Amino acid sequence: MIAIIDYGMGNLHSVGKAVGRLGYDAVVTADAGEIMKADGAILPGVGAFGDAMQNLRNTGLDQTARDYAASGRPLLGICLGMQLLFAESEEYGRHEGLSLLPGRVVRFRGGYKVPHMGWNRLEFRRPDPIFEGLAEGHVYFVHSFHAKPEHETDLLATTDYYQQVTAIVGRDNVYGMQFHPEKSGELGMSLLGNFLALTASRAKVR
Repeated sequence: MIAIIDYGMGNLHSVGKAVGRLGYDAVVTADAGEIMKADGAILPGVGAFGDAMQNLRNTGLDQTARDYAASGRPLLGICLGMQLLFAESEEYGRHEGLSLLPGRVVRFRGGYKVPHMGWNRLEFRRPDPIFEGLAEGHVYFVHSFHAKPEHETDLLATTDYYQQVTAIVGRDNVYGMQFHPEKSGELGMSLLGNFLALTASRAKVR
């Protein structure tokens, strides 16, 4: 079973449906016990970083996410969920994140359109099981802030939007995708499927 962590923000059900289309059993839940029993967990998110962290703290799900990551089972952050994995964000002030990955989230700055919205090509930075059998291609982004990992080794894929932009991060069992894989066509669904394949979920349809 795959737990979609429900902290009151995010496209929870579209992610859950995408997981289901890939042949896995998904549950949208805010129950810490249920999350901790899952074979894999996904932290989605749409909205502001500070509000998201406040919701996580209010429900205790911030510690649940940290405990889940410490368990060694696969955890994936999507869009804002990926940004929450980092130590801090400058969105509307300084806000502390989950600190599962060192680095910070900053606003796009320059004389170009913000938010970054649309289809952009991924560049794979280093081999990883999440890229198994896949070629570089385009995925769908919508964001005004972007993550700057402290360590180059945590950067799995980038895209170009007037600069190098973090697209996929990963360290051990913790992964993040800045784009929406469930809205990114065949490549996005394949990346999500490769993440799910890292779990020990027994509900996969064979």
